[in-house]
Amino acid sequence: MKKPLMITSLALLAGTFLTSALPDRFIRDQFKKAEAQTELMLAQVAEATKTQPVGKPALVSPRTLTDAGELHMVPARDWTSGFFPGQLWYLYEFTGRKEWADLARQFTARLESEKMNAGTHDMGFKLYCSYGNGYRLTNDPAYKDILIQAARTLSKRYKPKAGIIRSWDHNTAKWLCPVIIDNMMNLELLFAATRFTGDSTFYKIAVSHAQTTLKNHFRPDNSSYHVVDYDTLTGRVIKKNTHQGFNDESAWSRGQAWGLYGYTLCYRETKNPQFLKQAEAIARFMLNHKNMPADLVPYYDYDAPGIPNETRDVSAASVMASALYELSTYVPKSNYRAKADAVMASLAKTYTSPVGQNRGFLLLHSTGAKTFERDVPLIYADYYYLEALLRARK
Repeated sequence: MKKPLMITSLALLAGTFLTSALPDRFIRDQFKKAEAQTELMLAQVAEATKTQPVGKPALVSPRTLTDAGELHMVPARDWTSGFFPGQLWYLYEFTGRKEWADLARQFTARLESEKMNAGTHDMGFKLYCSYGNGYRLTNDPAYKDILIQAARTLSKRYKPKAGIIRSWDHNTAKWLCPVIIDNMMNLELLFAATRFTGDSTFYKIAVSHAQTTLKNHFRPDNSSYHVVDYDTLTGRVIKKNTHQGFNDESAWSRGQAWGLYGYTLCYRETKNPQFLKQAEAIARFMLNHKNMPADLVPYYDYDAPGIPNETRDVSAASVMASALYELSTYVPKSNYRAKADAVMASLAKTYTSPVGQNRGFLLLHSTGAKTFERDVPLIYADYYYLEALLRARK
């Protein structure tokens, strides 16, 4: 993969934004570039899906690039399938162009079957990023119905004795009932379902999961384990791991960002000060860590042994920036807005793809995990980057 070019028109030092908001011109320029790249990706998707796999689920959304630099497409059941439809909705939200709304509807419709998929916890990632944004922007009642069904399906994974929503069903020899920090991101769907229906069951499940995760996932320094395994009969914690980071006691960067985002949204929905306190504690851990680079784009793990020669995780940076923008609205006399602006300036300056390259991805140099998807573009990095730009503008 080619290294990103310096975009001279946006060559702004991260520190430039420590005392002022992102200029509207900066945001417009980034969305203009995003439109061009997404048009390229749409052409790549069309080419990649000309021949669908025989006897296997249809490929519906882009996820990353292969080692050979080809577009890697995934079926609807993949946890990342909702981010590209969400990206299209964000382009529509910013531009108002009907063409983007039509495309967003087209790619969103490919995921409807997932509303009944009780074998995954990733309903929020898949259906709230797609149908949730679609409903927010169009008020389409069919979208609301799909979201409600998705929330009902997700609720089936709730384990009352442990007070959590089960995450993975795989690796049963390793975990009895694993819960990953990522699952905090799926609670937004449940909160929305209570607003849509008036049924507080969804809300109570979300709050229970957030409170149990707060109790068991975090270390004294407010870093988070990736996986906590539960005995569902007693609620007892069996063990704690960090599956995608460096080791069990390390701080996997995107996991910290999921927690920051998750507790920020939980505070928005509940106004429970406990959740705001936790979000701020995670923000302090991330921003003040001795291994946080000066450009505020984390290494894939804060404790990776090869720092400063470890791979970065741009996806962790974009999730963190989006969360910090929202968190700044709840803590007005903080530096969260300035820090988010600095992250966005760094991403635009050093980590964006040149227009016309990388099959249409917006950002480069993300890392999925210690052992796979290292130093590649990832669709969720792009999604949260556009979300952060929209939040910066608001």
